[in-house]
Amino acid sequence: MWLAGLFGLCIGSFLNVLIDRLPKGQSVVYGRSHCDHCKKTLRWYELIPIVSFVIQLARCRRCHKKLSLQYPAIELLTGVGFALLFFYFADSITKLSAYVLIFCSLIVIFFADLKYQIIPDSMVVVGIIGVGLLGSVFDVRHAQVFWISAFGASVFFLLLWLLTGGRGMGLGDVKLVFLLGLLLGYPGIVVALYAAFLTGAGVGVILMKARHKTWKSRVAFGPFLILGTVITILWKTQILAWWGNIL
Repeated sequence: MWLAGLFGLCIGSFLNVLIDRLPKGQSVVYGRSHCDHCKKTLRWYELIPIVSFVIQLARCRRCHKKLSLQYPAIELLTGVGFALLFFYFADSITKLSAYVLIFCSLIVIFFADLKYQIIPDSMVVVGIIGVGLLGSVFDVRHAQVFWISAFGASVFFLLLWLLTGGRGMGLGDVKLVFLLGLLLGYPGIVVALYAAFLTGAGVGVILMKARHKTWKSRVAFGPFLILGTVITILWKTQILAWWGNIL
């Protein structure tokens, strides 16, 4: 399990590359990593997950400007995630591979949208491939429910995009909810959207109170959709039971 966690730390370092390069259309294979401020090319020992950040005291050795907490945070998150996925799904390489693909794609989408307000299409495809792997090991007798959930959610978001002129939602959100619909099915996708809109509205009000945003300001919604998905995976049964009591 700890080996899976260490491997996850290394993958997390690569996910940071995807987060910063995919939205800019840059190659994720060519071009060495560098300081965001002075563009100094990083040496191999400055790329060691977590350790290099601590040794450098969170500052670039050349320009001495602070390094973003994004890098160690995502490395640590990915390391913990890989350890947990290995703990729960080590008995099936197919399930483990599927959940790793889904997990990594959602991390990149979450932070890329949060940072650049862009959802990379390639990461949506990676997530869909992961869901496809899950479908190969589970006895999905009602697969049409998942397809209907995916298409229904994406059509709903496409209508929102058209009605708001792209101000409320982006086309990336339309593609993302297709992936989430395939992953969660019905009623899971409904719970996820409810949680996403609720948390999104709450954060929006907080930002307005802090005078950082207005109603016309655009806030990335992809992170809230992913947060809603996590909430659904953890507490779907409780939320549905609560709905049943109040309806």
